[in-house]
Amino acid sequence: MAVKKKTEYPKIKIKLVKSLIGRSDRQQATVKGLGLRKINSEVIREKRPEILGMIRKIEFMLQVEEVGNDQSK
Repeated sequence: MAVKKKTEYPKIKIKLVKSLIGRSDRQQATVKGLGLRKINSEVIREKRPEILGMIRKIEFMLQVEEVGNDQSK
């Protein structure tokens, strides 16, 4: 059996900068799926295609920046 290599993805920091009040249920679920809860909450995630798709759906509510490997938790 072949051993799969784990792909190392770069990290990104995602910050919620707009309120969830008045947003659709799908947008709120996407924010929750990213691990964000309140305004100004931040998470560090891998820059994977699934995460980038979620960010793209609600990018007007977020602030996203690249993070070096030394800053990740």
